[in-house]
Amino acid sequence: MNDFDPKRLWELASNEEKANKKLVKKIKFQKKNASFNKLVRELHEEYFKETDCLQCANCCKNISPIIYEKDIQRISKYLKMRPAIFTERYLNVDEEGDYVFKNAPCPFLQSDNFCMIYEVRPKSCREYPHTDHKNFDHIIEKSIKNTFICPVVYRIFKRLRFKHFKEF
Repeated sequence: MNDFDPKRLWELASNEEKANKKLVKKIKFQKKNASFNKLVRELHEEYFKETDCLQCANCCKNISPIIYEKDIQRISKYLKMRPAIFTERYLNVDEEGDYVFKNAPCPFLQSDNFCMIYEVRPKSCREYPHTDHKNFDHIIEKSIKNTFICPVVYRIFKRLRFKHFKEF
């Protein structure tokens, strides 16, 4: 992944978005998705073994995680800052009523793509891109947008379509 190109990923994901939406519809109509969820977790493990997120950091550069109250408490303590000051300085409330970072890239992303608060990073950051979620079939529709951001998610969707659902 040393040659990661976010514009190329965006182009590829755009070209395959329609096929990914067809995949999502097919998954949603299946009654039992335990084997599908297991497969996605296996692909997650496989692809993250060969992916260096520090070469990319596209998620940190382009999207904001939801910041939960527990995150605010933990991060502000780590930064030796009152939660209200942390919230005022770094957070906004989005259209869904969730706290998110005011700006992208993440204010804690350093120039070498390391996270300044990695040990206490928000829960949403720790779980991103959610492809190891126990019930990925429940969040697969929302995950299409992550094919535009995360090369691993893009590869997982591509593999699901072309290796396991050949009609796409």
